[in-house]
Amino acid sequence: MWDALAGAAAAIEASDFGHWARGSAYAYPVANLIHLLGLVLLVGGIGLLDLRLAGLFRTLPAEALSRILTPVAILGIMLLVGSSSVLFAADARSLILSGAFRWKIMLIAVALANAVAFRIFWQGCLADWDSRPPALGRAMAGGSVALWLAAAALGRLIAYA
Repeated sequence: MWDALAGAAAAIEASDFGHWARGSAYAYPVANLIHLLGLVLLVGGIGLLDLRLAGLFRTLPAEALSRILTPVAILGIMLLVGSSSVLFAADARSLILSGAFRWKIMLIAVALANAVAFRIFWQGCLADWDSRPPALGRAMAGGSVALWLAAAALGRLIAYA
């Protein structure tokens, strides 16, 4: 699958957008800063919420915390997606062949699937988590923290792999 994407990656990198992302004095550094901001908002927002749902900070109401932090995490994801397009276009061919990049993308897909499944199963009953948090839900929340942190770590390691 990844080899089949190499041609598309080469086309993206060779496009006008790819040339701009790579050649502009500001495009890549600004996209990198926006990417970092998005990561902070995502991991800060969903990370704190997931830690609460996994069992920490039990004095904070889960439903209220979710209402506050979920939009922060969604904004983070939006910034990550937008900035990723610039970062990817600048170096698409080598990224698509990078093991760290491939693992990062797979972990992001699993983390997003976990987030969707969590919302489907538990969103309607978060108020109950203050007294009776379900074990499976707590495991999903803990797994979410681990997945997002691992994806972030792999993103940082791409430059060294």
